[in-house]
Amino acid sequence: MFKNLIAYRIGEGWATDAQQLAEQLAKEPFLPCAPTQPLAVGWAPPRGIEHAPLVEVVDGHWLVKLKREVRLLPSSVVQERVDELAEHIEETTGRKPGKKAKKDLKEQAQHELLPRAFTKTSATQVWIAPQQRLLFVDAGSSSRADEVITLLIQASPGLSLQLVQTAESPAAVMAAWLMDGVTPEGFQIERECELKGSDEQKPVVRYARHALDIDEVRAHLTSGKMPTRLALSWKERVAFTLTEGFAIKKISFLDLAFEGRPETSGDEAFDADLALATGELGGLIPALIEGLGGEHDFAAGAAVPAAAVLPPAEALAADAPPW
Repeated sequence: MFKNLIAYRIGEGWATDAQQLAEQLAKEPFLPCAPTQPLAVGWAPPRGIEHAPLVEVVDGHWLVKLKREVRLLPSSVVQERVDELAEHIEETTGRKPGKKAKKDLKEQAQHELLPRAFTKTSATQVWIAPQQRLLFVDAGSSSRADEVITLLIQASPGLSLQLVQTAESPAAVMAAWLMDGVTPEGFQIERECELKGSDEQKPVVRYARHALDIDEVRAHLTSGKMPTRLALSWKERVAFTLTEGFAIKKISFLDLAFEGRPETSGDEAFDADLALATGELGGLIPALIEGLGGEHDFAAGAAVPAAAVLPPAEALAADAPPW
């Protein structure tokens, strides 16, 4: 259900419940692009079913979805039309269009071509754990996450968000793991990483499907290169890549996570997928934060142990939501 996660801490004072949030999001629903509209963005039902709730609630977790549609208009096609219009003006007036006229012609060409352009649709999911004031955006880039967060804050008055930061630098901790081969309990280094130097040339070394417990990797670390990405697994249940900015990417659930799960379909499958994802990641994330020294408390200027902001993995077996 989730491929990438960027974590945010929800500020104090946001007391909106799921029904209120759904009503707020309904003011900005997703509507497909109009013929001459280059981009459409709005909130859509997470289940992908028309008229379904805009906020899905499963085991105390909320899921919302921002949908995005863009009209694809290749620059080469636009330029070809601009050239045609410019040529017509020159033939009829005897004068070549100037710089300002060319700019106007480009806008005219785009307006003419947009109704015939193909559209591309994408969606970004947001997972909210309201009891613990945590929010996660399933985005592969910070720019896409920023777009979602900006629109969510605009939609829900009183909502404030701050990126979760750990007390210790993920890059420094990943370097230590690679250097001595010792990781926090439950975590295992897998076979992919990226190392980057800090000198003017900024050299980059990437390993893919390659053992990392070798002298060559340690030599790169000794020379000053630092990990920007490292593939890890957790309890043989979840595989992922950790970045230097504490983004969790390339999430995949391993066979062990699916053991004992009954076959489901339709709405039951959606609920089961969300329960599986939040349950597994609800154990992984606090353990990862703990392995990075705890969450940094900006108000206190100190680290907060992960156990203080998220329950231990044992809580996953309780009836209460795992967050």
